[in-house]
Amino acid sequence: MIESGKKKEEYRAISIYWCRVFSANIKIKGKYYHPTDVLICFSNGYAKDRKQMYAKIKSLHVGQGEEKWGAEKNVEYFVLRIEKI
Repeated sequence: MIESGKKKEEYRAISIYWCRVFSANIKIKGKYYHPTDVLICFSNGYAKDRKQMYAKIKSLHVGQGEEKWGAEKNVEYFVLRIEKI
């Protein structure tokens, strides 16, 4: 759904792991970036030949997601708003 442009958001649970990833800047080759400044790679599974796509993130915030896109009702997530694939 992301690839077709129908799904405009991706959700990540509010966990220790994602808090650490999203609360700090990302270090790439000695330079720090905010998550919205880099392309994020989404992978479908763990196989070597898995389908992957890169997305530019428009914004990152905490909020409730759309149930039609996989979020649970009344649950808060990290919401990654997708700008383009």
